[in-house]
Amino acid sequence: MINVTKTYLPDIEEYQSYVKGIWDRVQLTNNGPLVKELEAKLRDYLGVKHCLFVSNGTIAIQIALKVLGISKEVITTPFSYCATSHSVIWENCTPVFADVSPKDLCIDPARVEAAITENTQAILATHVYGNACDVEALARIGEKYKIKVIYDGAHCYGADLGGKALLSYGDISTCSFHATKVFHTTEGGAIITDNDDVAWLIDRYRSFGHIADNYLTIGINGKNSEFHAAMGLCVLPDVPEIIRSRKEISELYDRLLPFGEKLGSPEWKADLVRNYAYYPVFFESEEALLKTKANLEAHDIFPRRYFYPSLSTLPFVQKESNCPVSDDFALRALSLPLFYDLAHDDVEKISRIVSDSIL
Repeated sequence: MINVTKTYLPDIEEYQSYVKGIWDRVQLTNNGPLVKELEAKLRDYLGVKHCLFVSNGTIAIQIALKVLGISKEVITTPFSYCATSHSVIWENCTPVFADVSPKDLCIDPARVEAAITENTQAILATHVYGNACDVEALARIGEKYKIKVIYDGAHCYGADLGGKALLSYGDISTCSFHATKVFHTTEGGAIITDNDDVAWLIDRYRSFGHIADNYLTIGINGKNSEFHAAMGLCVLPDVPEIIRSRKEISELYDRLLPFGEKLGSPEWKADLVRNYAYYPVFFESEEALLKTKANLEAHDIFPRRYFYPSLSTLPFVQKESNCPVSDDFALRALSLPLFYDLAHDDVEKISRIVSDSIL
């Protein structure tokens, strides 16, 4: 069986050495030394001032909205995993969907600006597939209208734009460290900011709002454990090799797949250093996608429809949306298997099945 992804597991003896230290210290959570070490290494790697380790990428978005005081309308993308829009709704805000660019599937700044109202408080944009949003245009819009820019960077750990970590852009960036990601901590996430006051409040929010016995604000249990930090510390040094391997596999797909009128792919930003988080392809129709997907599954190969459905079509979304680009691509987008040790013979087999299905 070949799934769309496979979790990278580091050397088990290295992980067990960290676990031994946890046993010796008997501190399993509450901002232990491994959490602090991981945060420091992530800050250094990303070149940012603050990187706070939290329990998952969804709570990271929720805390980001809360800490910036967002309570009304949030302009966001319809082409993303549901955690993006779910977080907005969960925080009792109203998602306003702005359609995406047909080139890169990231949110279209022109559509964002057209959607701004007196109730708009933030933009929540996703770097789709690890591709970069138009960060300069979104920054200009944020400054012009005095609204916050938050990035859902769940897909983009290890990606750089213009010589900076992609996660360093925006008022706040969030990231997922779920087991399916390029870098993971089994479960986990992070909130990145260069604002000292915002970082202080994030730190309070993720731990019930208190220091010792002093409750300073509201809060939630968003912290993470020493065991998760240990996994991150083991995986982190291997990320360059993981990305190198994923790049090699992606380039093999590039050579083997029959791109043209019947099969397309995103247009990647020219100054982006990719992390090869996904390998998405676009079919000419949903019928062609479903046929190919069925043919792959008949050979025990399981791709995923990332991202389906278009979030603007969810039944519990409060506002009507007009997002024809997202609605169209959500029907035709499929992510093929991609992980660090996917055999080249399997890539050739997958590519052959895709080719035979559409030609």
